[in-house]
Amino acid sequence: MLAINIEDVINVLNSCKSYLIALGVILALVVVITIAVMKLPKPKKKFIRSQSWIAFLLAVVVIVNMICWGPMSSMISLATEKNDIQKETSDAATALCEQIADEGIVLLKNENGRLPLEEGTKLNVFGWASTNPVYGGTGSGGLSDAYPTVSLLEGLENAGFEVNGELVDFYKNFRETRPTVGMWGQDWTIPEPTIEEYDEAGIFESAKEYSDTAVVVISRSGGEGADLPTSLDPEVEDTFEAGDAFGASGLRISDQKDDLDASKHFLELTNREQAMLDRVAADYEDIIVVVNAANAMELGFVDEYEQISSVLWCPGTGQSGFNSLGSILKGETNPSAKTSDTFVRDLTKTPTYNNFGFFAYDNMDEFEVDGFVPNFVNYTDGIYVGYRFYETAAEEGLINYEEMVQYPFGYGLSYTTFEQKMGELEVKDGTISVDVTVTNTGDAAGKDVVEIYYNPPYTNGGIEKASVNLIGFEKTEVLEPGESETVTVTFAEEDMASYDDINAKAYVLEAGDYEISLRTDSHTVVDTKTHTVDETITYSGENGRSTDETTATNQLDFANGDVTYLSRANGFANYADATAAPTNFTMSEEDKATFMNNSNYNPEDYNDESDEMPTTGAKNGLELVDLRGVDYDDPQWDKLLDQLTVSEMDTMIALGGYQTSAAKSVGKIQTIDCDGPASINNNFTGTGSIGFPSAVIIANTWNVDIADAFGQSIGKMADEMGVSGWYAPAMNIHRSAFAGRNFEYYSEDPFLSGKIATAAVAGAEKEGVYAYLKHFALNDQETNRTNQLCTWFNEQSAREIYLKPFEMCVKEGGAKAVMSAFNFYGTEPAGASSEVLNNILRDEWGFRGFVLTDYYGVYGYQDADRMIRNGNDCMLVAYDTETNHLTDQKSATSVQAMRQACKNIMYTVVNSRAYDAENFETGLLTWQIAAIVIDVILAAGLIVLEIVAIKKFKKRSAEVVKAASNAEKE
Repeated sequence: MLAINIEDVINVLNSCKSYLIALGVILALVVVITIAVMKLPKPKKKFIRSQSWIAFLLAVVVIVNMICWGPMSSMISLATEKNDIQKETSDAATALCEQIADEGIVLLKNENGRLPLEEGTKLNVFGWASTNPVYGGTGSGGLSDAYPTVSLLEGLENAGFEVNGELVDFYKNFRETRPTVGMWGQDWTIPEPTIEEYDEAGIFESAKEYSDTAVVVISRSGGEGADLPTSLDPEVEDTFEAGDAFGASGLRISDQKDDLDASKHFLELTNREQAMLDRVAADYEDIIVVVNAANAMELGFVDEYEQISSVLWCPGTGQSGFNSLGSILKGETNPSAKTSDTFVRDLTKTPTYNNFGFFAYDNMDEFEVDGFVPNFVNYTDGIYVGYRFYETAAEEGLINYEEMVQYPFGYGLSYTTFEQKMGELEVKDGTISVDVTVTNTGDAAGKDVVEIYYNPPYTNGGIEKASVNLIGFEKTEVLEPGESETVTVTFAEEDMASYDDINAKAYVLEAGDYEISLRTDSHTVVDTKTHTVDETITYSGENGRSTDETTATNQLDFANGDVTYLSRANGFANYADATAAPTNFTMSEEDKATFMNNSNYNPEDYNDESDEMPTTGAKNGLELVDLRGVDYDDPQWDKLLDQLTVSEMDTMIALGGYQTSAAKSVGKIQTIDCDGPASINNNFTGTGSIGFPSAVIIANTWNVDIADAFGQSIGKMADEMGVSGWYAPAMNIHRSAFAGRNFEYYSEDPFLSGKIATAAVAGAEKEGVYAYLKHFALNDQETNRTNQLCTWFNEQSAREIYLKPFEMCVKEGGAKAVMSAFNFYGTEPAGASSEVLNNILRDEWGFRGFVLTDYYGVYGYQDADRMIRNGNDCMLVAYDTETNHLTDQKSATSVQAMRQACKNIMYTVVNSRAYDAENFETGLLTWQIAAIVIDVILAAGLIVLEIVAIKKFKKRSAEVVKAASNAEKE
């Protein structure tokens, strides 16, 4: 489970600082008074002292109440409202976890039918990672420790295999735990014993005696906050300090000095792994390799060793998915997964390699924040991402495909064979359908995937177009040997339109022949049909695409930058220039003039004097529940919004971390949101769900029904936890294999990403849970993501690649919540981009709901005033920071923006599970009731103390008087 972020704890304490200072001042005054009255008569001295300390106790009660009902209110609410997941629900989720892994582990190689193995086979499982595999990712992708986790070795044993225990013990004695890859500190060591250590323990000799079957496990981890090393450079200083995912700091490439090698990167075999594999290959004729990594590694080595007969790609399997690995090796499960990424032989030769990572500007010092100046990344590859590049480049003669690509996108083997036959295209009312009959021609039952691609007509120098583009897919049911199934793939003709951001500034479906091909992967063609478009259709003006509410046109020219974008023209003639590493680290004066962060943004500069102040604090007698199911544009919303006070609106906007805040004037209740792309985890209460396999495995299933079931399972568990919002799914693009968060994102392909994510969103919605589409958008690397990362791109690539999955989720999945990204579009923060959040998301796509920031750490550029004026409604933080509350709460422009933001939030919330009859509860929360009871008890106690003090004072005074009187008489 995710740990509590220590920086959050510090920030919360800082938000209480003024109260604690006041309490300290009062304590000091009481101490001063206690000392100052030392020479007073005893009754008066004791009375003043007692009154001082009673006053201090009263101050403690008042200040603690102010803290609890003020800055700590949200945190306490989040931490005390705890509900548990029912065992039946959790068990069903565990079963689904294995179903996902069953269909998501890809068989990449199986020469001579080496797999499946016989049940009971004894296995030598080599590689330290076999004892510490990767289950998911770190950061928001962490798993809950409240549930048992099936290890890789347990998965094999549960399938009936015997595992060499001596080998297991050897690895456990070598190292117990996986190095920490945390948010702010990463130890990238890939643990593996030296050959000398193997030999000293006699491992290879005893293993040969144990079994003649070898399995080699190669793992790579990733996580939120850092991208994977592109070089294992020994010159990089080791600054790593150990801690957990949130406590570690610094950087370490490897603590195994013999693995440090500047010529190697993180996604190829290390020196120690290579040496181990050399020895295993010398002893075994058939080796099975399990690649336990969500990032597409360089796997050329599996073809260099003739002894490697079988290879399985097994990304993080979640909490029970390694049972599926055993089941597949045994043949109980027939693999049916297909790759969601392309595996290339040399990652340093990809078009993104030189334009991914750390690039700091040299003329932006005045905008420095915490030692970091603004940074940049250039998306020079344009639309040619993943297989779109490799297939098109091969067609144009730029690359030798076989030398470049090892395993294509959409590739995967089975223990049986299939025949696919493509029917004729059927065209009706702008929709194209094609039937594909799949027959199991082998001798084992199994599933197959039907993949349909299109190749549009391309004019040299015209609109950029890839020659291969996924447009539809279907997965069959389990087919017995000899059994057939006919599936239908349907898509809209307009979905083959390309976005022309240079001339038409619109989507264009050019006249010509469109090749519609049935393929077993992005490269292998089964059959092709032709669809002809007689006349070019430009979707502009009143003739927009059927799915757009307003016609799409250029919104993002400002993000082009001074960048050369890869073009197909003349056989990718500009490839060398476009894909070269940046040489210019100076932001142009024109762009710099538009750059703003919190140092030079003033909301008053953007007030419109013609704006009219909205009504606030009205008594219209409406409650939010009355608008459940009411259309977004219904006039009743204005009457309800008139009731909100400025203070309520400010709170609802400012405190949106893991919640949406309550608003008494409209009867809006607080709702709870939770993080976790592969689970649903509440870090405040410690309650969490089981961890599902990584997003990559879900994408590898190519099964939207499984994705829907995953979303619904998350939704059901969230409902039982009392959670209404889920910070997922994440659907950024695998632009680079080195992106640290690829485990959390689906694919290099926007269509596959969009289909799987849409199903997950729809599944969660069935349980009334709103899913936050994240991270919107072009947040495809972790490096410098919060250091004012200026992302430069062309609009065609944005619309066809990076925005596409989000668009599909809005239009097809009915998404009602979005999480904006940390990065900038050019010089404009993604969380404050009206062009994207309003013009594209809301106006074009028809999104109705609210936009939440990514984690609100301020970072020198997050500012609530700026964000709500540009379409970002809510700040992901549960305590006060310097910029999450509105500084302008008086101008009509600001109050209008506040009102709109609150409408968006409340529209989503009222149509969620939170307002289902069985869940909807108004009134005080449990902790608030308890606090009131405690306050009453404490108040009574203070009154008693005061009465006692007064009585004692009177008694002592009387005794003094009496004593004085007696003295006089004597």
